[in-house]
Amino acid sequence: MTQTTSAHHEDDATPPAPTGHSAPRDSRFDAVVRAAVGQGLLGEGGQVAGFIDTAGVRASVGTLHDAFSAAPEVLHTFAAKACSLIPVLRLLADRGMGCEVASPGELRLALDAGFAASRIVLDSPAKTREEIRLALALGVAVNADSLDELHRIDALRGPDTASVVGLRINPQVGGGSIGAMSTATATSKFGVALCDPGAREAIVQAFRDRPWLTRLHAHVGSQGCPLELIAAGVARTYELAEEINATLGTRRITSLDIGGGLPVNFADETVRPTYPEYVAALTAAVPGLLSGRYSLVTEFGRSLLAKNGFIGARVEYVKDAGGRRIALTHAGAQTATRTVLMPDAWPLRIGAFGPDGAPKVGPVLAQDVAGPCCFAGDVVAYGRELPELAEDDVVVLYDTGAYYFSTPWAYNSLPRPAVYGFRTGREGAVTFATVREAQSLDAVAAESGLAHADALIERV
Repeated sequence: MTQTTSAHHEDDATPPAPTGHSAPRDSRFDAVVRAAVGQGLLGEGGQVAGFIDTAGVRASVGTLHDAFSAAPEVLHTFAAKACSLIPVLRLLADRGMGCEVASPGELRLALDAGFAASRIVLDSPAKTREEIRLALALGVAVNADSLDELHRIDALRGPDTASVVGLRINPQVGGGSIGAMSTATATSKFGVALCDPGAREAIVQAFRDRPWLTRLHAHVGSQGCPLELIAAGVARTYELAEEINATLGTRRITSLDIGGGLPVNFADETVRPTYPEYVAALTAAVPGLLSGRYSLVTEFGRSLLAKNGFIGARVEYVKDAGGRRIALTHAGAQTATRTVLMPDAWPLRIGAFGPDGAPKVGPVLAQDVAGPCCFAGDVVAYGRELPELAEDDVVVLYDTGAYYFSTPWAYNSLPRPAVYGFRTGREGAVTFATVREAQSLDAVAAESGLAHADALIERV
């Protein structure tokens, strides 16, 4: 890492906790915000950027591994979609993680990040023949999403492939509080619907016909799904594996991919639920899960990174409209897409900082925090009680280390923001490393077809 500045934690007083629609800022990042402003990563020269706590990521990975330490054989994979940035993926590979991918692009990123093919799992409900062919050639594990996909694999799988092949089932245990994040409802597009008429028999037959089909996969959902619901889906998967092996009279299924799905607490800085709590819920629902009877695969994403990252953005203008104060910033729907489009499901805590990067103190004021996108709904937070924001201040969107800045939306052709990793030394010095440079306007134009600018002009 490069770019070091000195910042000390003790000189920042925490302001009084606001009431109403607010939540306290995450003071552990105060020194990082000040350092980022001091180095020009945030401010006039850097209107918006993402930041990743590398020590926090390492600690989260360690907590995950410790929670599952009773299992004799488990591969923890990181869901690449949660942070599709090669340096972050490489950090995770270095910490012993595997990688779950769901597209050709994610597979390429995983390979470039250094994951061994044998530690990569390909999931997707719409794999092409070429995707399947490549995965099997590389030795990447493949979870078929349907019985029809198994027929494709029949035709493409060679006798010497090293790929583990599994079948995803939909345990149909129901949904959580966010329908769009619930993947085990009666009509979910994912997997083979286990409780539909004839489905169970067809699944058993699929394993009977294919000695190389050795894994069951299930994923109930993530945000909004309680641990009991997730554990119920794993229990149904485990029971099905036992049934298949008993019916076939052999240990055909040797591994279970139990997905990810640990929700994140966005209300405050507390990590809950924890990985140990998740393992306790699994063990209560499936006492034999960690016994070694089946090797396990997990696919965590958001829970590993969300609280280990934040977005910082400059306040460009402040205005009043209809009696409401509005702070216009450079962090909106292009980088906080889910929060803008589904604010009740994805609320974010907001921190207010001055132009020097120091936390703002003083009386709080109900304010909207809006983004730069050209539609009225581009608001990250409504009526949030914060110290009064002003031009050139900085706002921080906490708990955004997963999904937010790593996969921005190109609305209004806004450039992708820069992303930096950081660590804090013993003396309070904050060191940054570039993970992704801010997208240039030349790159925006190239991505928008500049090389083919005259393609639609008719020539006489």
